[in-house]
Amino acid sequence: MKKCLVAFAALAAFSGFAQAEEKIQILGTQELVNVCKLPASPESRSFCIGYTTSVYDAYLMTRHPQRAKPFICVTQPAPPRDTVIGDFVKWAGENPQTADKPAAGVVLGYLAVRFPGGKK
Repeated sequence: MKKCLVAFAALAAFSGFAQAEEKIQILGTQELVNVCKLPASPESRSFCIGYTTSVYDAYLMTRHPQRAKPFICVTQPAPPRDTVIGDFVKWAGENPQTADKPAAGVVLGYLAVRFPGGKK
């Protein structure tokens, strides 16, 4: 039994090394822009809407409303998603320095410029 536990522990330790070497792919801004350009296929449009919406939702869920002033304030009624995504694609084209940056951070930066908040 002890040999089995030692073997299992060794296997678990070595599998951790294998996972540590795995490189995590991060979506770049230019990749997102390429997917979001119109006219988009239904699959591309779904990915684009899902990705950008999840970035914004993650911002809303992780920002503590009493400890961190909002830096993104979308006025209601909010503009259509396709309009905001189209404007993001245009903005990213006008800001080529963002092309090689992680897309999630650039999306948040764009939303902060488009819908500035924290002015209470």
